[in-house]
Amino acid sequence: MKITVITGDITKLECDAIVNAANCTLLGGGGVDGAIHRAAGPGLLEECRKFGGCKTGKAVITAAYDLPCRHVIHTPGPVWHGGKYNEAEKLTACYFNSLTRAAEKQCRTVAFPCISTGIYHFPAEQAAEIALKTVREWTGEFPEEVIFCCFSDRDRKIYEQLLS
Repeated sequence: MKITVITGDITKLECDAIVNAANCTLLGGGGVDGAIHRAAGPGLLEECRKFGGCKTGKAVITAAYDLPCRHVIHTPGPVWHGGKYNEAEKLTACYFNSLTRAAEKQCRTVAFPCISTGIYHFPAEQAAEIALKTVREWTGEFPEEVIFCCFSDRDRKIYEQLLS
């Protein structure tokens, strides 16, 4: 699988699917979640309401509405509580279940943000290690490429160092 790391705005990417670091309500919020909902338009919120929420580590897929991608995969990441509450396993599940949803729709390219490293305070280096390990161990036919779309140069450099 090809792995690419960029700094940029995930809502502008033309790929098969982008992943939304959602909250458990799936109704939008701050950070990348709010940005994706604003860019997608009201149809996304309407479709998300039909799920009645989503548990941490699980993933659901929707249409992309006004976004340039085809699908949005929503996965609520874990809130960091010092690593004592299975946060690493839950973050691994976010990436694995998002890849599973992408494969079900035969998505060739999937873009991930840095899940849980913003207001959920998951340590950035540990989160990147989990993300890369999960993607590298993925054995499915789809996706063919994963893009890690980082919001900051600092996060991008963490991924690049781990890949070198």
